[in-house]
Parts: sequence; C-alpha cells; structure tokens
Amino acid sequence: MALEHPAYGQLRQVTPTAAVLLANNPGQMTLDGTNTWILRAPGRSDCVVIDPGPKDKKHSARIAEVTGGDIALTLITHRHHDHTGGIDKLVELTGTPVRAKESGFLRGSDTVLVDGEVIEAAGLRITVLDTPGHTGDSVSFVLDDAVLTGDTILGSGTTVLDSTDGTLADYLVSLDRLVEAGAGKALLPAHGPDHPDLEPVARYYIAHRHERLDQVREALQVLGPNAGAMAVVRRVYADVDKRLWLAARSSVQAQLEYLRAEG
Repeated sequence: MALEHPAYGQLRQVTPTAAVLLANNPGQMTLDGTNTWILRAPGRSDCVVIDPGPKDKKHSARIAEVTGGDIALTLITHRHHDHTGGIDKLVELTGTPVRAKESGFLRGSDTVLVDGEVIEAAGLRITVLDTPGHTGDSVSFVLDDAVLTGDTILGSGTTVLDSTDGTLADYLVSLDRLVEAGAGKALLPAHGPDHPDLEPVARYYIAHRHERLDQVREALQVLGPNAGAMAVVRRVYADVDKRLWLAARSSVQAQLEYLRAEG
C-alpha cells in the first residue's frame, strides 16, 4: 500500500537519508502538492535539498526551520515553477548554493548539472541522471537506496510531456534508464506518494505510454493522418475529465511527433 502524506508542513522520514516536506500547493497537475526532499546522511547536521517548491514564504520558512538553515546544496529536478519558485527565498533565508540543468536557476555556483556527474555533499553521494521527456531539462538524482525522479515518474497517475521541449522519444529512453538505475531502490517523486521499489512503477509507465501510442494510432486511422492533437484528445481521452484535456493535448502532441518521425 502506498504511504500517505502527512499534513502540510510536517517533515516525514521516508528512508534513512531522505525526508519529505509537502508544499501546500495541491492541484490537478501537482496532486497533493510539491514534495521538497531533504537528504541528510546519518550523524550529519548539514543536508541537501531537492526542489524548494513553489513561491510560498511559509514553505520556504519551514524548509529553513527543519534544516536549521544548514543546507550544503539545493538541487533542482527541472524548470517548472512549482519546483523553482521558492529558490530565491530559500537562498535569502539560508544562503544555500543552488544547482540545476539550466543556468538561469544557478545560485552561488556557475556550474550546471551534467549527466553522470557524482555530487558529494553533506556526507552524501548523489549521481545525476539525465531524464528528459517531461521537460528537456529534467534530471533525476540517484542515491544508494533511492532515486529522486522529479516529475519524470510521479507517485500516482502519469506524467504530462511539456510540448515546448519534452519529447516522447527522450521520455522512453529516460524510463529505460530509470528501470536500470532504480531496480530495488525507493522511488521518491516530486508529486504523490513514495514507493519502496522504482522498477515496477517505471515498467508500468513504459507499458502505459505504449498503450497510449496504440490508441493514438487507432485514432489517426479514423480521423486521418493529419489530425490535430485536440481532435485526438477528444477521441482517446473521451472518458477523462475535460479539465485535464489541455494537459493531455501536450502529451498527445508529443505522441504525434513521435509517430510522424517514425514515418
């Protein structure tokens, strides 16, 4: 059974090194809210923060409080505002350096994250894994016993591919990489509950994407090969809440580009 999140603002220990602080920004795209992960090696007072969350003074203050302001490094999984909006307030409160894939989010550092890089901070060893697809700049962070997946794999539901730079081809490769990196390790997502083993969740995601591709292929047989994304959404997502159709359109656009690139 998936673990339940506590009330907002309560720090919950998940693994020996990882605890989660849930931001109070629930929504259709954010589920219960954004998970800010706080990583601390046994016996250490300093820590690493993953995703400071949205622009919310109360959440930023709570991160500073539960860490004692002793943040050796803050890491960003991807550019979306519900993950990056709190950067500057947290820097103001704690002085933490911040690293990300995109240079615009760097604070106190001029070095962007690089695939395969091993970060040693606060007694932790964290490997950077490029996992584009949800966005072009999405990365995951691999620990000895867990993988922090950002929005690449969520704790429940499935991920939307950002049509501005998220591609399905990239995403499928990323899921394969996570299967390999995450077997037997806990899944620590940026939204939704954690899971004790990443691999079966990643394999479900892969199967789901291929199932959706088959549905889009069938829709194109009816609608014609040049059908637009929203026309496909109306057919494939007919049983889904219409409020989610705009997000579905982004993923369908990525699926259409994938299929049309296949020829």
